[in-house]
Amino acid sequence: MGENAILDWLNQSLSLAGFITTPLEVLGFVTGAICVYLNTQQNVWGWFFGIINAVLYAFVFLEARLYADMSLQGYYFFTSIYGWWAWLYGGKNNNPLPVSRTPMRLYGLFVGLFVAATLLWGFLLNRYTDASLSYVDSALTAASLLGQWMMARKYLENWLVWIVADACYVGMYIYKDLHLTALLYAIFLILAAMGYFQWRRDLRGRVIEGVKG
Repeated sequence: MGENAILDWLNQSLSLAGFITTPLEVLGFVTGAICVYLNTQQNVWGWFFGIINAVLYAFVFLEARLYADMSLQGYYFFTSIYGWWAWLYGGKNNNPLPVSRTPMRLYGLFVGLFVAATLLWGFLLNRYTDASLSYVDSALTAASLLGQWMMARKYLENWLVWIVADACYVGMYIYKDLHLTALLYAIFLILAAMGYFQWRRDLRGRVIEGVKG
């Protein structure tokens, strides 16, 4: 089977449990769910599945003309490599990186980057491409950029960013008829809530141990 034949097969329409989808989207669904679940458990293998998921969804979003989301997959690819390293060796003395709270000094920077990226990216997509939902897609992409980097640094509040972003993504993907991906992001939303409470519990446990010590 040649390369074009494989791509054609991956992009062919099929009905799965009432959803109109493609094999490519199904593979993205499975690897994405595994990735986020493992991240909630602080399992570094989540980054491995994140790398695979980024490649798969780059093609999904190319077909849907969600170019900001497509380019975001490249960022996911490289930050997944970085996150894998950071979680193993990014702590003090090259130890595993622990969960921590986001430094207050970063919040203003994050807000500024979010607004600037949304406006600039949205303008460029709207003016120079046939992108769909340019500014909405760009805003969610900017939020995802921040959330992914915060996760790689094991900042607890990354899950709050993902909760908001995933809820908005569900609506956008339903609108774009990517129903299986919308379901995936609904699952991401639930997992993000789980991740927040689990990471917060881990952080509190270490603080209590530190006080006792």
